[in-house]
Amino acid sequence: MRKKTSGLVAIRAISGTHVVFLAFDMKEADAKGLLGFAIQRTDLTEDETIWLRGNKTFASIRPSSGIEDASSRDHPFQSFQWADYTAKPGYTYRYRVVPMYGAPGALTEGTATTIKIDTEPVFGTTHELHFNRAAIASQAFNRRFPGLTLDQAGDPAYAWLTRDLLPGLLDFIARAADAKYSLRAAVFELNWPHALAAFKNASDAGADVQIVYHALDDSTGIANRKQIQDAGLDTLCIPRTKAKLMHNKFIVLLKNNKPVSVWTGSTNFSRNAFFGQLNVGHAIHDAPLAKAYLAYWNELAKDPEKDQLKLWAETSNSLPPDNTAAALTPIFSPHSGRGVFDWWVDLANSSGTPLFMTFPFGIVADFRPVFDKNDGILRFALLDKYVNGGNAASRAAAIADIERIRRNPNIGMALGERIFVDWVDGWLLESQPLGVNVNWVHTKFMLIDPLGSNPVTLTGSANFSLSSVNENDENMVLIRGDQRVADIYFGEYMRLFAHHRFRESVARHVKQFGSDAFNTWKPQDLFEDWRKWVPQHFKPGSEYDIKRRYFADA
Repeated sequence: MRKKTSGLVAIRAISGTHVVFLAFDMKEADAKGLLGFAIQRTDLTEDETIWLRGNKTFASIRPSSGIEDASSRDHPFQSFQWADYTAKPGYTYRYRVVPMYGAPGALTEGTATTIKIDTEPVFGTTHELHFNRAAIASQAFNRRFPGLTLDQAGDPAYAWLTRDLLPGLLDFIARAADAKYSLRAAVFELNWPHALAAFKNASDAGADVQIVYHALDDSTGIANRKQIQDAGLDTLCIPRTKAKLMHNKFIVLLKNNKPVSVWTGSTNFSRNAFFGQLNVGHAIHDAPLAKAYLAYWNELAKDPEKDQLKLWAETSNSLPPDNTAAALTPIFSPHSGRGVFDWWVDLANSSGTPLFMTFPFGIVADFRPVFDKNDGILRFALLDKYVNGGNAASRAAAIADIERIRRNPNIGMALGERIFVDWVDGWLLESQPLGVNVNWVHTKFMLIDPLGSNPVTLTGSANFSLSSVNENDENMVLIRGDQRVADIYFGEYMRLFAHHRFRESVARHVKQFGSDAFNTWKPQDLFEDWRKWVPQHFKPGSEYDIKRRYFADA
């Protein structure tokens, strides 16, 4: 949901299911003397009013012992964007944004602006989006479960980490409640017991359940076979042995033999996918889309050779689509050649269009020119790592190239990092991540002008690489014009981007100073002179000005 309101502070609010993103704008003259924005939130569903809190403080009035966080009424946010990451789905909130002037310890309130907005419900729409928290290696986890591993913390920790991702999947499978229903799944990693049990429960209830799974003689295939056998699902599962990589993670739901819904996204059915790395499960209740996915599944179930599947894709899933305005376009791999991959690059390269992308395995060379433009157009990249594979020399060259690109003022990048130290503003030593190949960011989605009137969302299982188009079994969905979908993806994107942007800065400091990092670390305090932070937000071409204008629709 999106809303705008005017006042001394103009506000644009964008709500997802668990995030409310707030962007502010003011006349430059009215921002003279501004020391930040205090934000008061009223939860109109539970009748609770609080001041939002942040980690930065005015050094001159901070207690000598330090504080974990502080009320924005006393230590206001010195940014023209802020987000509430504690919102709940289907709630109504009122935000009162107050410009604060004066001096630390003696702040005065300017004229406040108030905006009311509903968060999106998780269920009950064409699109149901389920993101996990992706925060096991975080302060939030360690403060909730101090000194405990995930298994030691047990069920409460598992539930907190997965948020509504695993429950959303289990709910989708459980919709196959009796013999009227069928499920057709294609899954790369099929080894989380709760997911396997859900399929078995559906089958026991009379539903027709069939699962194609990655069954090569590699670690994933071996683990899949063991879990399938242990769960007693051998008769329901079809091994995929002739794929280069059977990387899909989708389920088609049928009622009375007619496809009605699809579950897709980035989520493997594994421990790390549900509770560790960032993932999304995206349920789409659309019969034509489900029919297309079923046709693809029927081909996968034959265990075709790669070239056979390519021939099917070229005829049954011709891309780019003739109808460039279609609300939903399925994309199935493998295709022949570079055509689909180059189409993705062209979409991302749309002239004058803001772009937000996640890259689990780094930014491949083909996508770097998309970001290598100092043209005032906002482009964000959230990466698990800079590059994947290659020799030392090629990796070093790629990293240097990306480091150069990210210095452009219109480029925002954040790299997934773990903070190994316990001295950052009283932080606790963090738990280990769960992953091996991907620790932090496993989603694969592209948002083109997500806050515009006609946003484009591309999401699914493919890692934005050429091999994910012409080698592997993959699926993606291109969603055009759905603002609700874009808003939810955008909010979760900004949540993880802010999280890892700070963590990366600390990790860089540790790597630079080594054993002397503790002595050289200085937390970034709030500025006590408005001239040191306000003017940059109105300097044409600066990163702050570019963000203010796009986020606030100024």
